Amino acid sequence: MADAEVRVAGSADTPEIARIQVSTWRSAYADVLPVEVLDSMDPAEAREQWEEAVGGDSAHVLLAAEGGWTVGFCAAGWAPEQEVAAADGTAPDDAGATALVSALVVEPRWGRRGHGGRLMGEMAQRLHQHGATRGIVWLPEADEASRAFFHSVGWAPDGTMRTLDAGGRPVREMRFTGSLELHFVQ
Repeated sequence: MADAEVRVAGSADTPEIARIQVSTWRSAYADVLPVEVLDSMDPAEAREQWEEAVGGDSAHVLLAAEGGWTVGFCAAGWAPEQEVAAADGTAPDDAGATALVSALVVEPRWGRRGHGGRLMGEMAQRLHQHGATRGIVWLPEADEASRAFFHSVGWAPDGTMRTLDAGGRPVREMRFTGSLELHFVQ
């Protein structure tokens, strides 16, 4: 494998982040989301949103690269209270120390080369350094690859589910949670 690295994303990286997000979602979620939703994803709009995230101070955005190619990214920050709350709306005792991984995307052609693990490992360290002790992520129930990945870092479903409206099609998501002191399992 060529040299692989993880680094903080900058504003010059947002076109690649947007391209990776749109192309990967269109591929990975073709069986989960309606084609109309995937086709309506606008790379220019995604780029604007990533420019806000990269330029703001509420999220950490990391980039994975291999041999000069951008291959994936991870975004995370403090978990909003409604994201970490129990199904009955009550906040757990550690709500203030919980981070939300809002995106972890590696292009499929670069998969199985350790990029996801490097991104998640670096992100967990950064979040932990800022006082977070636990993380959460919402995953489509049908996304077996992402569920397997988060299991491999020691995270597990916490029993909380939600249903989103994706262009008229319900998409069930499950919340995974785990320590930011990751334990990679094969």
